Amino acid sequence: MDLDVETASADTAAAGEPLHLILIDGSGFIFRAYHAIPPMNRPDGTQVNAVYGFTNMLSRLLKDHVGTHFAVIFDAGRTTFRNRLYAEYKAHRPPPPDDLVPQFALVREATGAFGVPAIELADWEADDLIASYAAAVRGLGGRCTIVSSDKDLMQLIGDGVEMLDPMKQKPIGTAEVMEKFGVTPDRVIDVQALIGDSVDNVPGVPGIGPKTAAQLMAEYGSLEAILAAARNEMKPSKRRDALVEHAEAARLSRQLVLLCDTVPLPQPIEALVARPVEQERLQAWLATQGFRSIATRLGMEAGNAAARSVPARPPSEAGDRSAPFGSPAPHPAASEGAIPDASGYGPYETITTLDALRAFLAEAVLDGMLALGVETDGVEAVRAALVGFTLAIAPGRAAYVPLRHDLLVGPQIDPEEAMAALAPVLADRSVLKVLHDAKFGLAVLERAGAPAGTWPLDDTMLISYAQDAGRNGHDLGELAELHLGQKMMGLDAATGTGRARVTFAGVSLERATAYAAEEADVTLRLWHVLRPRLRTTKSLSLYEQMERRLVPIILAMEQAGIRIDADELRRLSADFAERMAVGETLIHKLAGRSFNLGSPKQLGEVLFDEMSLPGGRRNKTGAWSTDAAVLQDLAEQGHELPERLLQWRQLSKLKSTYTDALIAEIDPDTKRVHTRFAMAATTTGRLSSVDPNLQNIPIRTEEGGRIRRAFVAEPGHVLISADYSQIELRLLAHVADLPVLRESFKNGEDIHARTASEVFGVPMAGMDPLTRRRAKAINFGIIYGISAFGLARQLQIEAGQAKRYIDAYFERYPGIRHYMERTKEEARAAGFVLTPFGRRCWIPGIAEKNGPRRSYAERQAINAPLQGGAADIIKRAMVKLPKALADARLSARLLLQVHDELLFEAPDAEAQATAAVVQDVMQQAAVLSVPLVVETGTGLNWGQAH
Repeated sequence: MDLDVETASADTAAAGEPLHLILIDGSGFIFRAYHAIPPMNRPDGTQVNAVYGFTNMLSRLLKDHVGTHFAVIFDAGRTTFRNRLYAEYKAHRPPPPDDLVPQFALVREATGAFGVPAIELADWEADDLIASYAAAVRGLGGRCTIVSSDKDLMQLIGDGVEMLDPMKQKPIGTAEVMEKFGVTPDRVIDVQALIGDSVDNVPGVPGIGPKTAAQLMAEYGSLEAILAAARNEMKPSKRRDALVEHAEAARLSRQLVLLCDTVPLPQPIEALVARPVEQERLQAWLATQGFRSIATRLGMEAGNAAARSVPARPPSEAGDRSAPFGSPAPHPAASEGAIPDASGYGPYETITTLDALRAFLAEAVLDGMLALGVETDGVEAVRAALVGFTLAIAPGRAAYVPLRHDLLVGPQIDPEEAMAALAPVLADRSVLKVLHDAKFGLAVLERAGAPAGTWPLDDTMLISYAQDAGRNGHDLGELAELHLGQKMMGLDAATGTGRARVTFAGVSLERATAYAAEEADVTLRLWHVLRPRLRTTKSLSLYEQMERRLVPIILAMEQAGIRIDADELRRLSADFAERMAVGETLIHKLAGRSFNLGSPKQLGEVLFDEMSLPGGRRNKTGAWSTDAAVLQDLAEQGHELPERLLQWRQLSKLKSTYTDALIAEIDPDTKRVHTRFAMAATTTGRLSSVDPNLQNIPIRTEEGGRIRRAFVAEPGHVLISADYSQIELRLLAHVADLPVLRESFKNGEDIHARTASEVFGVPMAGMDPLTRRRAKAINFGIIYGISAFGLARQLQIEAGQAKRYIDAYFERYPGIRHYMERTKEEARAAGFVLTPFGRRCWIPGIAEKNGPRRSYAERQAINAPLQGGAADIIKRAMVKLPKALADARLSARLLLQVHDELLFEAPDAEAQATAAVVQDVMQQAAVLSVPLVVETGTGLNWGQAH
């Protein structure tokens, strides 16, 4: 660094040049640096990755940005005056990592070594100090530059005050604030008060997001005007109700986000004048830390080479390295000089020659690690073609390799030659491949010619999901903002929107590189942040032994697909259409006139205005509500039209969702339907099925059974269904420690008859079906926290009688009530519940002040360990089944997973042996205090097999 810069700054101030104070958000820098740089230790064992990153950024800032005055502002502690305003403020933020805490003092030492004042003040946040210094400089007619990208500081932007994003080296002004919040900086506080902040636990108004808040501000001008309008002017709506109900929360939120600009300044502005760096002091400090590369870049002696810091190995990882997708070898240590520059995201490299690609991949082999991403012409893995791929070997060191862009876009490598260069690195077991949504990436790469199979890999999406299911989303953009503070470019910025949108193959190489390479860069940085947390959250085994190992298994399921009898679906569709027509005629006759059965407005008018049926209620728009619950209530009262309409709606849904839609989903190449299993979508660990959804086909209705019969085996094969019997009730008996139910399960008794006997005091022998049905409803209802009202509706009895049933149930099984209360309390304390296998299921609404939402969250908390435990068990079985089938020399393929059921396709001759192996593996997937029972069935179609 040219140290004359600082000298010139001091001289400028002394010469009476206009005051320009540069304020650096030190606390923000520390966390960014910690998350951006891999662990590295001094010789004495102190971890210094955050110190290194902070020092690197500070040195660049002092070189590139000339000011008359400088200061670095830090938070003095976790508790401030805002916690007295609102005890829950930032309450959910975890404490800083143990290996970061010792680095806080060293970061302040770094600031002193560069001769820059380090400022903090107890009971005040760094942002308040920044606001106060900015106000003081503005009052003196000077200029203040705040070096930060923190959205909370954007309210300060205005005359004399600007911001600078330190990562992107990009100014943040009014235009950038408008783009982010939809309002000018002076309105940011009111917008933030409306939307709240989940990270800082600022409540805001539920349901109000940035766009809605900006619209409200444009219409009414201020928070108080909006709240007044909600009371007096706005039309009835959910938004209006939320504003009225949460008005005080919004006002409190405004107090929390409003920065105080009158804090007593710990050091006067004149004490912040820029001064020359004391070279010997800085050189000695850099040598002590071992920051040789920074010293070299600043034109100083490297210092004692023996004192160099070396990147530490990441925490040792459990797992069988020889197994497919087992844990890779630890990331090789590199020299301190090779530590990546953490100053920003991009610019990135575009690789358009084979030699450049080979050179980049050679670096990956030396480093032992490669982040990898794919760009395609579609979103369906079984059909999408590879347009290009991205590589990253260190934070900030990423590249895009275009393969199939339009010829006019620019030069690119022949796809076959590129894949031939990439293939050995993919197959190299000494190189860890890091992807985000590895299942999709593997599918695309395999179709493009990459070696199939057993690469050592990590998946940042699943790493996040294994520890934070339900806490936040797991797409790359959301995780980048949450953990790295990085707002990613976004696909729309690359391809355009609306009529101007082009396919990714038509995007210029410059823009494609900026978008795609950032994905690989972010993926690698997220790996450094999230991978070590698996140990502290006790999620390492769950991720390594279950989630990661499922990637190739679920990919194989998606690739296999399932055969559909299209002719049978057409027959069903015609039958449903005919029955719907008959039903429509009858409904019109009952109504006394024709109307559109699909129009809720017209239906409401018929039921409540013309027929004057009781129990009608209007929704927020003022129209009559005609949802399923309303129609069911009317049908239970004996009204025929609502009952017929429910039947018509069921047929309509089955026709549109399955009999018509599934035909269109048949792949023209494979002649099969290929669903996609989302691996990180649910709170409880369950897989979900999309495009098309094959998990929601009704199984207890005749029509649903007929649809299942359209799923057929290939000629010479059969379908085998294997289904866990009453698995959630078995888990309830296990986790709630219920001796009576455990005994009943061990004895193979009819659990519902046993419950009826215990609760209603009737003998099991000769029990009437109605009594058993009531016990069954209670058994399953308890799992989902059913209320007396809900049970009454289900059994068509009085609410008082339903309450007596539930009270009798808890009296006979007090362990269940204890389990429920204990689980709710654990959720309130930790924010999550655990399955019996250690999966964290986060319950975001458990601390809600709104009663109905809190009650819903409590029901979630009660059910999540059971539903999540069932998901864990079937996933454990899925991991073990491929090897068990291969060891038995059976060629069956796993096609579908539908909650507690697995569906296989096997040759006729192997059906019996396959069913036996599958049943054994599934029943041995976990050891509980009750036996796991799996029922199997075989048939030419799914309906026969189930």
